[in-house]
Amino acid sequence: MANPLVTTYSRDGGTKDASVVGGRADESIAIAPVRREEPIVTRKELWSYYLYYNGDNGVGPNGYSMTLFQSLATAAGFDPVKGPGSSCNASDASGQCVLPWGGGTKAVSSVVLVSNGVSFAIMTAIFTTIGSAADYGTFGRWLLLILTIICWGAQFASMSLTSPDRWGVAMALYMIGFITYGATLVFYAAVFPRLARNTQHARDLREKYERGEVSAEEYEVEESMEKNRISNISTMHSNVGYIVVLALNLSLLLPLMNNPKVNNYVLVLTNGYWVLTGIWWFIFQQPRPGPPLPKGEHYVTVGWKQIWIAFKQYKKLPYTFVYLIAFFLLADGLNTTGTLVSICQNDKFHFSFLQNTYLGLSQAITSTISTLGFWYIQRYWKISTKTMFVVTNVVTIMIPLWGMIGIWTPKLGFHNVWEFWAYNVVFGLFQAPYYAFSQTMMAELTPPGFDNMFFGLFGLSNRASSMIGPNVIQAIIDNTGNNWKGFPFLFALCTAASLVIWFGVDVTTGRRDAVSWAEKHRSYADTGIWSEEPEEGSIDSPRKK
Repeated sequence: MANPLVTTYSRDGGTKDASVVGGRADESIAIAPVRREEPIVTRKELWSYYLYYNGDNGVGPNGYSMTLFQSLATAAGFDPVKGPGSSCNASDASGQCVLPWGGGTKAVSSVVLVSNGVSFAIMTAIFTTIGSAADYGTFGRWLLLILTIICWGAQFASMSLTSPDRWGVAMALYMIGFITYGATLVFYAAVFPRLARNTQHARDLREKYERGEVSAEEYEVEESMEKNRISNISTMHSNVGYIVVLALNLSLLLPLMNNPKVNNYVLVLTNGYWVLTGIWWFIFQQPRPGPPLPKGEHYVTVGWKQIWIAFKQYKKLPYTFVYLIAFFLLADGLNTTGTLVSICQNDKFHFSFLQNTYLGLSQAITSTISTLGFWYIQRYWKISTKTMFVVTNVVTIMIPLWGMIGIWTPKLGFHNVWEFWAYNVVFGLFQAPYYAFSQTMMAELTPPGFDNMFFGLFGLSNRASSMIGPNVIQAIIDNTGNNWKGFPFLFALCTAASLVIWFGVDVTTGRRDAVSWAEKHRSYADTGIWSEEPEEGSIDSPRKK
C-alpha cells in the first residue's frame, strides 16, 4: 500500500502512485511524507537549537586552540638555518621554524597541517562507523551530547598549556577538540531537516496542500524556504555567538595583555560561554526517535552496512551522490585554504590572541550581516538554494587564487596586514552563507527519514574531506619551505569542484528522486529493517504496461 502522504503529479495534471511513477522528475513531483506522531517544534526547542550553535561557533576549538598550539610549537622549535638551540622568534630569524619529528625535523606549519589531516581521518572513522547509527532510536541525541562534553573537556584542559615543552599535549588537546567540534556540527546539522518538517508553519502548509489550497510546485518551494529559514537563522546565531564571545574575550585580553596565562583564561571563558548556551538544547529537545536497531545489528557495525547500502543506490540518487563527491573536494579545498591562511596570519601577527580577536570580530560582524542579507534576498525573490550557493562558490575560488599571487611577489597575496583584514571581511560576507546553503543543499537532496545516514556522508564530505588537502600541502611546504606554494593546488581543487556542482547537480530533480526513493524504502523509517528494492524485470517487480 502506498503512503497516502506521498503523491506525485504528472505534467498533464493527473495523479499517480509514487511507487509506480518512481519519482522521475521529468514525469512527476514527489512530496515528502510527514510523521504525524512527531511533536510540533516548540518555541523553546527551536531557540535552544539556535543557542547551541550560538555557542558552538568555533572560536575555541577551531581558532584559539590552533593559535595556542602553533605558538607553543614555534617557541619549542628552532631555526633550521642557524641550527638547534636557536630561536624561531629571534629578530634575525630566517622565517623558517622546525621541530624534531620522527628522527628528523618537520616545519611547524607542516606539523599543524599533519594534525589537521589526522583529525579529519579520525572524523572519517566516526562518521562512517556510527554516523548512520544515529538514525536509530535516541542514539543520535546521546551521541551529540557525548561529543559535546568531550569537546568541552578538551577546551577546559587547555588551562594546563603554559610552556613550550607542552606543545605535544597542546597538539593532542587541539586534535581532540577539533575532532569533536567537527562531529558536533555534523550531528547538529542532521537534526534540522526533521525540525523543518515539524514546525507549525510546515504543518500548516502541509494541511493547505492536502486541502488543495496550494499546488505541489508551491508546496515544494515553500518547504525549501522553511529549510533555508532554519538553516540561515541557525548560521546567523553562530555568527552572533562569534561576536559576543570575542567581545567578552576583550574583557580579559586588554587588561591582562601582559599576563602569560591570559590566552588560557580566554579559552576557558570561550568554552564557558558554549556550556551556558549549549546545555539548553539537551533539556528542551523533544523526542523524535528513529526506528529501533534491528535484531542482530550493532551500533558499531550498522553504519558500515548503511554506507554500503547508500553507495549501492547511487544510480537511483545520482544528483545526491554527485553533490556529495563534488562537495568532498570543495570542502577539502576551502577547509585547507582556511587553515593555510590562518597559519600565515598567525605568523604575521606573532600568534596574538588579541589581534586574532579583532580580526575574528570583523569576520563575525560581516558574517551576521551577510547571512541575514542573503536570506532576505533569497526569500524576497524566491531564489533557489543552488543559485545562492553558486554565488558563494565564486569567492571560495578567489581566496586561493589571491594567495597564489604571494608566490611571485611579497607585495600581495597574504603578505600584508591589510590583506588579512580584507580576507576576514570578504570571508564573512560570502563564506558564512556558504555554510548555510551547502547544508540546505544537502537537506534538499537527502531522502526523508534517512537524515543521519546521509548527513553522516555529508559530514564525511564536509568535515572529514580534508584528509587530502592538508597532507598534500604539508608535503609541498616541506619540499619548498614556502607556505604560499600550497595555494595553486587549492585553487585547482576548489575550481574543479565548483564547476561540477554548478553544471552537474540538478537540485529540483535530485529532491524529487530522494523523496521517491525514501517512499520505496519507507519500511526502513518505520521498522529499521532494510528491504531491497526488487530488480526491474524480476518476478516481484511491477510489470510495465
